[in-house]
Amino acid sequence: MPVIQIDTSQYDEQLAEKEQRISQQFAQFNAPKLEVFASEAKNYRQRAEFRVWHEGEDLFHIMFDPETKEKIRVDQFDPAAPLICELMPRLLYLLKPNEILRRKLFQIDYLSTLSGQILVSLIYHKQLDDEWVNEANKLKALLKEEFDIDFIGRARKQKIVLGEEYVIEKLNVDNRELVYQQVENSFTQPNAKLNEQMLEWAIDVSKPLNNDLLELYCGNGNFSIALAPSFNRVLATEISKSSVKSAQFNIAENKINNLDIIRMSSEEFTMAMNGEKEFSRLNGIDLKSYNCQSILVDPPRAGLDKDTTDLVQGYDNIIYISCNPDTLERDLQQLTETHTIARFAIFDQFPYTHHIESGVFLTRK
Repeated sequence: MPVIQIDTSQYDEQLAEKEQRISQQFAQFNAPKLEVFASEAKNYRQRAEFRVWHEGEDLFHIMFDPETKEKIRVDQFDPAAPLICELMPRLLYLLKPNEILRRKLFQIDYLSTLSGQILVSLIYHKQLDDEWVNEANKLKALLKEEFDIDFIGRARKQKIVLGEEYVIEKLNVDNRELVYQQVENSFTQPNAKLNEQMLEWAIDVSKPLNNDLLELYCGNGNFSIALAPSFNRVLATEISKSSVKSAQFNIAENKINNLDIIRMSSEEFTMAMNGEKEFSRLNGIDLKSYNCQSILVDPPRAGLDKDTTDLVQGYDNIIYISCNPDTLERDLQQLTETHTIARFAIFDQFPYTHHIESGVFLTRK
């Protein structure tokens, strides 16, 4: 079974290829020179998920080659944050002799932070009982001597939390410490250092704007909390209940008093703004009181639907964060009918892959 290796000496070359590819793909829009934000060459991922392989008495992490589906043994994983790299062998060493904890264990997920906390999910093809809980608590107590760690056990229709089901991340953004609750199994930016740069870029493009901000797809408040001091008021929407709950926690922790988050999809919000439908979730929110001349969208890979793109065009200033260059290109075809690209950046969130995160700032023509 091959062992995974990453040649970090290739990093600059692969980033230059991404820069060239994006520059060529978007040349049609006459955008200004591309701003490029590089990642650390290794130890940049705060999240990692591995399948677990059992071979006699041995137990190890594996990944699958995306093309050949071949199993790849992972004894060390250079992309992972130092905390994950340090914990991986230590955790397996303690799991191997423990029949209760290792039996039918098929996946381990790690969620770590720059602030030093780590959350581990052990996922099983068996139901977890009191015996498992006792052994897992012993494991946690052993590792607590070395790590600020909590555990979650998962099985079919089962979730056992030993401690907290989240970590608290602390980011240094624009000379401020921002606190974010990040919940297991919810989306967070995996490359925390690049996330800091992305938030600072968004703050920088917002500096000349003196109005209110609307954000769609706000998640746990990643952008809206960082940007709140740059605007008079911020209104943000998110459909996921767990993300909205985390966002409310983060608003309180960061003492933000000019940000309201409502649980709605972008499609529902568009209907509300167009007066097509009333929503009880908007009770107490006077949409007409907002002077939102600016909008930030950070959509999923599918990009914006047509009605939301139409809505976005109604704002003078657009900050578009994209994880899919192809849907970004499609959406810019329409947005550049009314707006000009003032800034264009790429953030190498996912080194050594074809994936790229982009940021585009558009102003009305």
